[in-house]
Amino acid sequence: MRSVPDSDRITLTIDRRRVEGRSGQTVLDVCREADIRVPTLCHDPRLEPSGACRLCLVQIEGMRGFPPSCSTLATDGMVVTTVSEDLTELRRSVVELLLSDHELSCLTCDSAGACALQNIAYELGITWSPFDGERHRTWEAADGALIERDYAKCIACGRCVRICQEVQGCNVYGFTDRGFEFLPNTPYGSALADAGCEFCGQCVSTCPVGALTDKLSRFKGRLWEVQRVETTCGYCGVGCTVEYRVKDGRIVGAAAPLERGVNRGNLCAKGRYGWGFTHHPDRLTAPLVRKDGELVETSWHDAIAVVAANLARIRDEHGPDTVAGLSSAKCTNEENYLFQKLLRAAIGTHNVDHCARL
Repeated sequence: MRSVPDSDRITLTIDRRRVEGRSGQTVLDVCREADIRVPTLCHDPRLEPSGACRLCLVQIEGMRGFPPSCSTLATDGMVVTTVSEDLTELRRSVVELLLSDHELSCLTCDSAGACALQNIAYELGITWSPFDGERHRTWEAADGALIERDYAKCIACGRCVRICQEVQGCNVYGFTDRGFEFLPNTPYGSALADAGCEFCGQCVSTCPVGALTDKLSRFKGRLWEVQRVETTCGYCGVGCTVEYRVKDGRIVGAAAPLERGVNRGNLCAKGRYGWGFTHHPDRLTAPLVRKDGELVETSWHDAIAVVAANLARIRDEHGPDTVAGLSSAKCTNEENYLFQKLLRAAIGTHNVDHCARL
């Protein structure tokens, strides 16, 4: 735990274990920092707590019922129980009810191995649901080439609605219908593009099951088959932390690790879906120079020498203001500083601009 002032430090007893926390934290926050397992489905650290799934219920001395740990503030001296026969039965009932209305196509679901509902059912030893009856009216929405929506797997946790509203500010999703037909959806069930979607994939990143998945990654690699390579996104100067999923030497998907980097688990459309160029057959893998009217591959040393010679010649023959430089937001601040220094000090022009699309 990070160092905090004594005035903000609180002490709790969780499962007969003395644990320190910070003022303002929820019980779930304290449990996770102390590596105490509490199952959740509707919780995402990027979002405000909602307490919708009722899986993170705990027992707290002096408090009636079973409060949700995700929305209950921790206080000094609190005594918490996260594992008991009553809590296990409550959680089993919740999961069994969810499974009674859930498409169990785990063999072909891209979220298998990363599905929170699947993992919790396994943890509780649930192999089937004793509840039978009518299922939701569900469908697979046709939304283009990036996001797959399969409402047969939706558990109505609301995370897609909340991340679209609280983090992205797009309000593409909302809760539609009532009673048994209640589901998070676009207005009137419209296509994502018609609802104002930016295709950032934030809804996919927060979905705990297989209701929202990346089409570009579909059937290209299970969770246990891919290697995770963490790097910095090169699309702009923000420097978001991105985690590429690699199988057989090829990128098959992208995500952002939660609570790390400047983006804290968030990505834009380019960062999440703009990796196809890495394996495109037309991608340039070496510098080219024109010789006898044809572009031929050469070394970086020779290519830079050609550029330097021609820039100097144009400056000397036609004046420095006939030269302009266009830099890129993908470069670091230091690289862009050196670029404008080259144009101003070496060439002698102030014709410098940049474009984030380069």
